[in-house]
Amino acid sequence: MAKLSNVLRIGIIILGFMVGYAMLTAILFYFESQDPNATIKDYGDAIWFAMVTLTTVGYGDLTPVTQEGRIFGSIFLLASLGFYGVMIGQISSIMNTIRENNKLGMNGTNFTNHVVMVGWSDFGKAVIDQLIAAGRQVAVVTKEKDNIDIIREFYPNKNVFTLFSDYSNVEMLTKLNVEECSIIFVNLDDDTEKLVYILNLKKQFSDLKYVVTLDNANLKTTFQSAGVTYAVSKHEIASRLLASYIFEPDVAEYSEEILSYPQTDEHYDIKQYKVLKDNPYNGQFYDKVFYDIKKEFNVVLIGIVKIEDGKRTLMKNPEETVKISEEDYLIMIINKNSVKKLKRFFNVDEGYL
Repeated sequence: MAKLSNVLRIGIIILGFMVGYAMLTAILFYFESQDPNATIKDYGDAIWFAMVTLTTVGYGDLTPVTQEGRIFGSIFLLASLGFYGVMIGQISSIMNTIRENNKLGMNGTNFTNHVVMVGWSDFGKAVIDQLIAAGRQVAVVTKEKDNIDIIREFYPNKNVFTLFSDYSNVEMLTKLNVEECSIIFVNLDDDTEKLVYILNLKKQFSDLKYVVTLDNANLKTTFQSAGVTYAVSKHEIASRLLASYIFEPDVAEYSEEILSYPQTDEHYDIKQYKVLKDNPYNGQFYDKVFYDIKKEFNVVLIGIVKIEDGKRTLMKNPEETVKISEEDYLIMIINKNSVKKLKRFFNVDEGYL
């Protein structure tokens, strides 16, 4: 609608100038036709004079000779300058509007299977850093216009899309292509605000997955009852890691490394891969896959996720007789160097699909 109104405005301006020029041309011809020495002898000459004046060419082959004609000729000159001034101003205004709308995300994004983050903060930036390192795209909505410049300074448009909008305007989330996202991370200031926002959001997007971080771990059950897929307590995780550093620092250091995305080929990480129908491990027993995947890819298989009737069951270090099936997820410790080989072998990207 904004583009249409801009085009309409320019069209009205051009039409107004054309009507004005036609009137001036007719008046000029009227006065010049009264003088036998006039070079503007017919209406065609008057139109030609108007065109060369408007385009600032000014050949000089046709000039008004009457006093009145010169007055209107001067008006032609001033009108030409005014026309170009107005047109340049309008075009500049439209270009600025287009750039601003693009910057604020008003044109939307075509991201798919991406992560939508509601709210921007330093913690949110740390999360995005990990997601981008893992090759994921993120769409961020923020109600602070200053945050847009900050986000665009940190991340290229191909990785992160930004939208300026009030959080209460749920319909604006369609510009984030929220229907095609993998999960929504609600990154607001306090737990109450997050809960209210999610309840309102689920009225329109009930089938999507949601994840939140909690300041109060006691609210975890409340959020899960509200339909949140994953409710994570930052203090709970931090306290466990800190306690581990106190009495088993090597374990804590190892845990911290495998929780983050590997930065070098030698760094390890925990990843999950979906078993597709054509996966060579489909239908095989856990123990065979365990030894084979270690031998072929230097990867340690540590668990399986089985999905039955929409319910996910995590099996940590399962029995040898557990059979791997299509749609299962294999959880493994893997370094960055092995990721490329395993991706080709599994024919699927890492993560939840």
